[in-house]
Amino acid sequence: MGARYYGADSENGDRIDDPSEDALFMMISDLNDSDNTSIVVQPDDDDPVWFASIAVLDEGGYEVVRRDTTHNEHEVTSSTSINDIARDLTIWMAARHHPGRPTSQITDF
Repeated sequence: MGARYYGADSENGDRIDDPSEDALFMMISDLNDSDNTSIVVQPDDDDPVWFASIAVLDEGGYEVVRRDTTHNEHEVTSSTSINDIARDLTIWMAARHHPGRPTSQITDF
């Protein structure tokens, strides 16, 4: 069975379905500048409408690309903080559309 909403795939073949912030942190920590230079996170769809990628920069740190065609979003940033990248991506991915995921409801008690 595949991911319920999205999967994270690294260049070296590692995959985590529906990764948590901690799982993203671990995957980013495993990146290097020789044989595991990037991670792509995207829905398990034939034609995904959004993706995020993290790649090792030659000068150190990481390039983070976020793209969502349904919202005309395309952002490229760089960071040296794995913790910040994992947290920010987790928040960003939670705001993406996932078919079949229940919508959040606000209830006043």
